[in-house]
Amino acid sequence: MPNNPVCVGPWRCGRDEPLLFMAGPCVIESEQLVLDVAQRLADLSAARNVQIVFKSSFDKANRTSVDSFRGPGLERGLEILAKVREVTGLPLLTDVHDPRQAEPAAAVCQILQVPAFLARQTDLVEAVAAATARHGGVVNVKKPQFVAPEDMIHVVRKCEAFGNPNVLLTERGTTFGYGRLINDFRCIPVMQGFGGPVIFDATHSVQLPGGATTGGRRELVPFLARAAVACGCDGIFFETHPNPDVALSDGPNMVPLAELPRLIHQLVRLRTLALEFRNEVV
Repeated sequence: MPNNPVCVGPWRCGRDEPLLFMAGPCVIESEQLVLDVAQRLADLSAARNVQIVFKSSFDKANRTSVDSFRGPGLERGLEILAKVREVTGLPLLTDVHDPRQAEPAAAVCQILQVPAFLARQTDLVEAVAAATARHGGVVNVKKPQFVAPEDMIHVVRKCEAFGNPNVLLTERGTTFGYGRLINDFRCIPVMQGFGGPVIFDATHSVQLPGGATTGGRRELVPFLARAAVACGCDGIFFETHPNPDVALSDGPNMVPLAELPRLIHQLVRLRTLALEFRNEVV
């Protein structure tokens, strides 16, 4: 049985715990941008007493076009992320696409994320689970767009078999026809039924796949995020940027950084109500 709650640095995620927020730019565009965003998130965490994990990718290996920006790479990217942790004190999340990236990434980041398209790759899951276990970290697995929530039990069992019961599962939409994602909010209680916490990815859920670059409708993020919290998710994943329209990856679905405090405030209030309803005795 996976652990619940799961500890992420000073934070706790899971049953009856405050929401865990994972937030940051899609990809590391520059050291300065990442540090600026991370500092604003750290200030928000302290001012509002909310749990925030800083997220950014050192390499976006799943970009649509060969011409798309991928990031600074493993070595330089981890140097920047380590500096974020040193300066802000925030726990870190990054994704890995190759088993060889797991050990060095786990030495820097408290959460390693298995991307949705790779969640059935046993060698990658094994490497991530084993590396995070050695470093006292956590695995976050995105539910693939083509996998039923009931089938995510298998990746949870893999993580446990390879040494790490600290597993988060993330709902990020299901493919419906071509170029559309839909969210079935039954995924949240179904995957919570495996024992561990469940996160809702509010920004990738509004993507519009297809074409040379992936589109998105960021104005829909608040609606889906509020619905997910009302349904009992344990955390929210946001990609955010000071100016999404000029971002080098996933701009159309990222939340403008200036809008994040208001949305987080709303979600914290909804979490309080959701827990009251869940624990209410009639």
